[in-house]
Amino acid sequence: MARVAWVTGASRGIGRGVAVALGAAGWTVWVTARSSGAGSVTSHLGGTVEETAAAVDAAGGRGIAAVCDHRDDDAVRSVVSRLAPSGLDLLVNNAWGGYERLVVRGGHEEWVAPFWEQPVELWDRMFGGGVRAHYVATALCAPLLRRRRGLVVTVSMEVGAAHDPGHNVPYNVAKAADERLVEATAAQLADAGVASVGLYPGLVRTEGVLQAAEFFDLSESQSPEGVGRVVAALADDASVLELTGRSWRVEDLSRRYGVDVAR
Repeated sequence: MARVAWVTGASRGIGRGVAVALGAAGWTVWVTARSSGAGSVTSHLGGTVEETAAAVDAAGGRGIAAVCDHRDDDAVRSVVSRLAPSGLDLLVNNAWGGYERLVVRGGHEEWVAPFWEQPVELWDRMFGGGVRAHYVATALCAPLLRRRRGLVVTVSMEVGAAHDPGHNVPYNVAKAADERLVEATAAQLADAGVASVGLYPGLVRTEGVLQAAEFFDLSESQSPEGVGRVVAALADDASVLELTGRSWRVEDLSRRYGVDVAR
């Protein structure tokens, strides 16, 4: 029987790459986001949950698309109720509203401005569409994961471990909150054999990054699917509880598992 994963924020970017990589490994993958071909696409960068589900199918797995605004608790509960009969082996917390203003025209100037010149909306998007969304999905899925000795992977960034003056205040604080979420949930899930792990991708060739490719050195960048192969390897690791409660760099895990993250 195929294992079941849920990847949030999977219409594009890292979420889509993780979903497709899990499909290539034979998983059934629920993919959620707000962007839908049946409704509206929330970004000029494109991508829908239906397209990601089809890519999972093409990779060899089974993709299930569900439109979900992760700021809406009832919408999240609805997805959980739909996947409950099949059980859940892996939750990937990838939904993140914090970059929405960054990828639009003029977004970079706002991103690097002093915090007192930034709109409070930026903080709200980081927490409402990011940290809180991760907490709600993890809390609602915990009973399912505990029955299957599952795994929670929360996509984060190293800026949460130590302040980086190159990043703005809301971003620093939100990523630090994700760090503590990983640590705290791991402590309470461990008795059921469920691991909670944070993941630090490097520079990933997402649609947003490629849009601004002239500003990046992509020579050592990672592909979204490469990050996904690391997630699949984590889920296959019989010793994953040795990693629980901490965040790990994709680059380091790729060496641990012998995974190519560049292609």
